[in-house]
Amino acid sequence: MQPLAGGCIHKAWRLQGQGGQRLFIKTNQASALPLLQAEAEGLVALAGMAAGIDQLTVPTPLALGRVGDWSVLVLPWLALGGDQGWRQLGSSLARLHRQSQLAHGGQGFGWQADNYIGSTIQLNGWLPDWGEFFAQRRLAPQLALLERSGRSMPGAERLLALVPQWLAGHGALPSLVHGDLWSGNAGVLIGGGASIFDPACHWADREVDLAMAQLFGGFPQAFFSGYQQQWPLPPGAAARVPLYNLYHLLNHANLFGGGYAGQAEAVIRSLLARPPLG
Repeated sequence: MQPLAGGCIHKAWRLQGQGGQRLFIKTNQASALPLLQAEAEGLVALAGMAAGIDQLTVPTPLALGRVGDWSVLVLPWLALGGDQGWRQLGSSLARLHRQSQLAHGGQGFGWQADNYIGSTIQLNGWLPDWGEFFAQRRLAPQLALLERSGRSMPGAERLLALVPQWLAGHGALPSLVHGDLWSGNAGVLIGGGASIFDPACHWADREVDLAMAQLFGGFPQAFFSGYQQQWPLPPGAAARVPLYNLYHLLNHANLFGGGYAGQAEAVIRSLLARPPLG
């Protein structure tokens, strides 16, 4: 086993078998098993929806459980490092979003259980209205966490009251989203194709994945071009990006502190000054 760099929650390892097989392993304390369980459930859901989509790999969990004092998730090894598959990844994600929307069972927006965004609990359940869901199950818990830590956001109550009407006009329908789609949770494979992994899955407006793909360095432009060519986003999508990414800025403020709270406060101020249109 060789340790790998990159994770801030779990330890990561490459396991080299005697026969040449490689596996990717995540470990943490035994108490962290729920985080790995939620990740595994999301990967299984994404893999099922991605079946039949060429050039898109979602690693399916091979083993999950406790080993002594450790919780362990075993995944197939991904040979990441290619550079020519970003357009294909965008196109494949659009197909996954579309296929899931067509296959949705009608429960509404949400997920069958609470899961995690990073190490923060992500509240789910089901709600029929997307704007209400995003306000009450995404923004409100993060704002409450910040307030309990002594950092309240000016305008938070007004923002939560306005979000449902802001998001009522573009006809969002539930798609299965990755939910944590920054550049560290996707990659192009050596030899062709691409992969997405480490999700925070739920049923949501598909635009949330495209919005987060612009945060923290962002994806190459070819990714967005591939998505748009396969399934163009509706009018007004660009105006909704700051609102959707506010969720992740608030989460980073809760997890890491630093300047994220200031960034979130500036976004709230901007949104309230010029409310985005649905």
